[in-house]
Formats: sequence, structure tokens, C-alpha cells
Amino acid sequence: MTKADIVQKIASETGLDKKDVQKIVELFMYEVKDALKNGENVYLRGFGTFAVKKRAKKVARNISKNETVIVPERYIPAFKPSKMFAELVKNNLKP
Repeated sequence: MTKADIVQKIASETGLDKKDVQKIVELFMYEVKDALKNGENVYLRGFGTFAVKKRAKKVARNISKNETVIVPERYIPAFKPSKMFAELVKNNLKP
């Protein structure tokens, strides 16, 4: 499912204009990205949590050049589904 599919489905179910729905979806995504960029987590009850996770520094290997590379610590975005959401997917149930 793409962003366009989501916009189409929301527009058809709510009767709102597709341009308005697209703007809302894009603003939602912008706000989530902005919060994560600022180190804040986003909690959506019944859906899940968008969070910033810290990856530790590690030693890796470049096989083609046969050398050791140090990968510095970094922060990455992560999503953890709610328990209810995870169970729906796990049991292959449709809401």
C-alpha cells in the first residue's frame, strides 16, 4: 500500500477532498519526522510508537578490501507496534 492508496481510501471513506487528505497525511508524516529529529518519541495508542534508538559503535569488516572498519555510534528511527496491533498481524486477523 502506498501513500496515494492511503489518501484515496481515507478520502473515499470520509468524503473529504483528496488534496485535503493528502495535505493532512503529509503534515502527519512531517510532524513525526520533526519529533524524531528533535529526539522525541511519538506515541499513538492502539497503533504503536515511533522512537529514536541509539546504535552502539561497532567494528565491522570490509571483505572486498580485507580491512577492519569502525562504524560510529548513531541514532536511527524505529517503530514498535502496540501489543494489539502486533497480535492482529501475528494472527492474520482483519480488524
